[in-house]
Amino acid sequence: MGADEARKQLRPSSDDWTYHGIGPLASADGQAHILVEQTVFGPAERNDALVLRELPTPSYGGYAWGYNGGGPARAAAAILADALELGDPESSGLQPGRSVDGLGRLRRDFCWDVLTQVAVEWRLRRGAILRWVLGWYAENGISDVPVATMNLPSAVPFIDDDVY
Repeated sequence: MGADEARKQLRPSSDDWTYHGIGPLASADGQAHILVEQTVFGPAERNDALVLRELPTPSYGGYAWGYNGGGPARAAAAILADALELGDPESSGLQPGRSVDGLGRLRRDFCWDVLTQVAVEWRLRRGAILRWVLGWYAENGISDVPVATMNLPSAVPFIDDDVY
């Protein structure tokens, strides 16, 4: 392997992963699912991504996206709770309909700004979500940011970041 190829190798990262939403029209069982996958780059490589886990569907309703409503709000709560490492969405302050504080507004705005814009199947890196969260906190003048945003995974996944 030459020097240029070595610089372009992907950096393995244990603090970054990818959320993969599979809508009911694209899933085998007709239900929406959110998988947590090892981050890979390139369309062909994504087909073989290692699934680390699946976000559990809440008992009070399923996930959805592409519009604003209960299903997208539940998806936003689950994604944010996982990305921010807050534990269960219901007990973290992100549960739709019960949270009106900062975390509830964060969930609402993530739903509007991100999940209303995605298609039947989508992928979002955790690092990108954490950067969105930091932007939301800055925009709202809140300095007490979640701990998970203090050590962001690299935005550039290559060993030699100066190349790109």
